[in-house]
Amino acid sequence: MAYAVSGNGPPLVRVATWLTHLDYDWESPVWRHWVEDLGHENALIRYDERGCGLSDHEVENLSVDAWVADLESVVDAAGIDDFSLLGISQGAAIALVYAARHPERVSRLILYGGFARGALRRHSIDRTREEALISVIRAGWADPNPTFRHLFTTLFLPNGTEQQMAWYDELQRRSTSAATAARLYEARGNIDVVEFAPQVAVRTLVLHARDDRVVPLDEGRSLGALIPDAQLVILESSNHILLADEPAWQSFLSEVHGFLGTEPSPTQATVDSLSRRELEVLELVAAGQTNEEIADRLCRSVRTVERHLSNVYAKLGVSGKSGRAAAAARFSRAT
Repeated sequence: MAYAVSGNGPPLVRVATWLTHLDYDWESPVWRHWVEDLGHENALIRYDERGCGLSDHEVENLSVDAWVADLESVVDAAGIDDFSLLGISQGAAIALVYAARHPERVSRLILYGGFARGALRRHSIDRTREEALISVIRAGWADPNPTFRHLFTTLFLPNGTEQQMAWYDELQRRSTSAATAARLYEARGNIDVVEFAPQVAVRTLVLHARDDRVVPLDEGRSLGALIPDAQLVILESSNHILLADEPAWQSFLSEVHGFLGTEPSPTQATVDSLSRRELEVLELVAAGQTNEEIADRLCRSVRTVERHLSNVYAKLGVSGKSGRAAAAARFSRAT
C-alpha cells in the first residue's frame, strides 16, 4: 500500500477511494484542493486503494474486510493511535466499519457522499445501470480515446469545466487497468455494511450533495439515520467530487472544520488578502444588501457579484449557504 502525509496538526486519515493517484492528485484541478485545504489545519494521511495509483496493481481479494485491513495497515504504518477519519464515496462504508471495530482509535468520523449499501444491493433500476457501466469499463477503459471514460466523468463531475473533465478522463486511465477497474466497480456495488452502522459509537458528521448523480441523497440520509446521533448536512451541489470553485466546497470545509474544532480564527491578515472590489462587495453585504442590490449599486452583473462573494467565502473560510452572515460578522470583527 502506498500512503502519504501532508500538512500539520491533528491527524486526519482519508480512506482510499476508487481512482486516486497520490502523485497525480497534486496536479489535479479536481483533487488538489482536497489535499491542500484539508492539510491546512490537519496532518492529512491518504493512501491509494489496492489496485490503484501507486499501490500494488496485482490484487485478488476485493472485499470490505480486505479494504478495512488495508486501512488498519496504513494507520499502523503511520504510527497514530488517535485520529479523525474521513470516508468519501465507497470509502465511507470502510470508514464506518473501521470506526465500529476500533472506537478507541477514532475521535471523529466524517462521511461524505457515502453509502452503506452499494448500488447492486439497492433497487432493480440501480442494478441495471451498474451492470451496464461495468460493461462500459471493460469495453473502453484503456482506449486512448476518452469517450467511454467520459461517461463516468459526467456522472462524477456534471458541473465540471472542460479542463476538470479532461483531467478526470485521464485520471481514470492512469489510476488502474480496465480489468481491475471493472472488478473494483463491481465489488463496490456489492458493499453492504448496514449491520455495522448502529455499532458506531463515535461522533459522526454525514455530508451529501443534494443532486449527487453517483450516490443518491437517500443513501446519505440512510447513513445519517442508521448511525446513532449522526449529524446530517446536505450540500447544494450536483458533483460527487466537490470542486474548488463551487460554494458547496466552502460549505463542506466550514462544516468539517467546525466539527473537528479546527476552524481558523479570522485575522486582519485574512481581510487584507481581499481585493478592493471584494472588500467593497463585503461592505455592502455587511450592510444587509442583496446580490441584486449590490449589482445595481456597483453597475455589475449579479453573476459577477456572486463570483466576488465566492472568492470572499473561500478566503474567509465560510460556507456559501450561511456565508453572508458569517462573512459580515468576520468582517466587522477583523476591521
